[in-house]
Amino acid sequence: MLEIGLTMKKLKLKESTCAICLTAMKAGQGHAIFTAECSHSFHFHCITSNVKHGNQICPVCRAKWKEIPFQNPASDISHGRQRINAVGWPRDDTWMTVLRRLPPARLDTNRHIPSLYHAQEPPIFDDDETLDQQHVIAERDVSIIDGVGDPNSVGTIEIKTYPEVSAVSRSASHDNFTVLIHLQAPVTSGRHSGSSNNAELPQMSQNSRASVDLVTVLDVSGSMAGTKLALLKRAMGFVIQNLGPSDRLSVIAFSSTARRLFPLRRMTEAGRQEALQAVNSLISNGGTNIAEGLRKSAKVIVDRKWKNSVASIILLSDGQDTYTVTSPNGTHPRADYKSLLPISIHQNRGTGCQIPVHSFGFGTDHDAASMHSISEISGGTFSFIEAEGVIQDAFAQCIGGLLSVVVQELQVKVECVHRNLHIGSIKAGSYRTSITGNARMGTVDVGDLYAEEERDFLVTINIPVDRSIDQMPLLKVGCVYREPITKDAVTLEGASQVWIQRPEIIGAQVVSMEVDRQRSRIHAAEAMAEARVAAENGDLARAVSVLESCYKSLSETASAQTGDRLCVALCAELKEMQERMANRQVYETSGRAYVLSGLSSHSWQRATARGDSTDSTSLVQAYQTPSMVDMVTRSQTMLLGNPSSHRKLRQALSFPAARPQPR
Repeated sequence: MLEIGLTMKKLKLKESTCAICLTAMKAGQGHAIFTAECSHSFHFHCITSNVKHGNQICPVCRAKWKEIPFQNPASDISHGRQRINAVGWPRDDTWMTVLRRLPPARLDTNRHIPSLYHAQEPPIFDDDETLDQQHVIAERDVSIIDGVGDPNSVGTIEIKTYPEVSAVSRSASHDNFTVLIHLQAPVTSGRHSGSSNNAELPQMSQNSRASVDLVTVLDVSGSMAGTKLALLKRAMGFVIQNLGPSDRLSVIAFSSTARRLFPLRRMTEAGRQEALQAVNSLISNGGTNIAEGLRKSAKVIVDRKWKNSVASIILLSDGQDTYTVTSPNGTHPRADYKSLLPISIHQNRGTGCQIPVHSFGFGTDHDAASMHSISEISGGTFSFIEAEGVIQDAFAQCIGGLLSVVVQELQVKVECVHRNLHIGSIKAGSYRTSITGNARMGTVDVGDLYAEEERDFLVTINIPVDRSIDQMPLLKVGCVYREPITKDAVTLEGASQVWIQRPEIIGAQVVSMEVDRQRSRIHAAEAMAEARVAAENGDLARAVSVLESCYKSLSETASAQTGDRLCVALCAELKEMQERMANRQVYETSGRAYVLSGLSSHSWQRATARGDSTDSTSLVQAYQTPSMVDMVTRSQTMLLGNPSSHRKLRQALSFPAARPQPR
């Protein structure tokens, strides 16, 4: 008989939750309890179904098992037993009959691995693992190869411009004339076409994308105990398994204090195993000290000796910060994170030092305002995870973007061409803009773009009377940025120019649909911000009125009248926000977080996760890129039973829903 490393127990156990079916495990009710070598326990029927489909890793901590249970060929269905459990996932009530021993993970015996939990932290976090030299060589090779035919080459940014109308009478002026600037990042050619096999989803080659330094800051306070912590471990396991050998990860766990579990380490096979073990060891207790966790994560990034091209922080918390700042009357704590956090986390656009913090508010008791503030300060996004079950999908969407960065330090440049033109405004959400040169030049600092990610900015100018020309040149638009793989600077001077006709007499004008829909998007975002201010001031009636007024206005626009998907989605979002502002309790519980995650998404034009009252397991897929979609699909089809019966996210409308067509 083989030595059994995974033991099946029918003894009296302390009540716990099976991480696969998420129902309680109790001995003595005819259910075998299966405990793995990583110490996690499951219903035996759940884990054998998992193994039957080829999964060889722990569903909770993602540790690779050395020994795996197998099914008895005889099936219980022959005895008429039902295989579907209470939550609709399949299970097989069979017994383990054989174990297969797998070879252990190969660890680098030449590298000393200190104790993850008892070793004293160094004063300077310069103990990060050296970068993968083979990958560095590969990146250098990419930079010297002609891009034509190179499978790892990345194209240039696409720039299109759209005037609101195509002609203005030469004898008339037009104030606040709007021009849309549309950008789309290049596709990474290393990303292959989709596969019909969910287990073999498309994934970019490591050499076709920039490597990432990622620091995750995880709340392990007492309120995370139980299912929350189990789901967090599983989500982190997914992140670890999807990082490449040239990506590096460090994990900060915080409760009353914060501790670095391990330095930035490459996610090789050995690195993954060590990371999984560290995450698996997490226990929940104590208070919530978000600022200390962020300070330590910033120190990891700042002190590192080696630097990957992309660096980011992921923060997750389910509670209020109880250690940083307390209001004078001792009530609800409110942290001024801009003054508390190191300058390295702030938006230092144009310096290459920006560290975006993508924050995730978990559940209904987190401090959405503070977490949104952290992300806004740093140039990251704020996501609201209302339903516990979608935490892994939310993380997947985020890393799907981070693992596809193709443009860095992007700055868009706008210049007036006609001598009498001046720029009135540049509407770019949270991106920093500047207007210089006697209002004849303007810039937008965009920063990083993911593969195929899009950005839309509206520029207004005042068009004067001019009877001397038949055509008027308005603007020329270009950009400068850095390619993260080759490190080369790219300059696109005057990549797109805007002209309008100046006839003596013009007939009825048709407003550009592209401009109209982006006006609607900005109008909706401004209404959301105004409603949020009213709600925070206690005037929910006014907040609902602002949203309703915007809804009616958007419904009457030209793009909405044609059934434009973006406008339809915006109207649905405005209605959702109205429902979440129905009363103070609803607003405090979920409305504030939902609105703030929406504002974060629209202001950065980047996907965030949000709760949904009609389907609590959905992510709002606004601004999702193909790489994000691929990663979320990978998360949803992980083998935790039968893939076909795994949870599905509701297919929400994507922003932008349609590609602008050149005129």
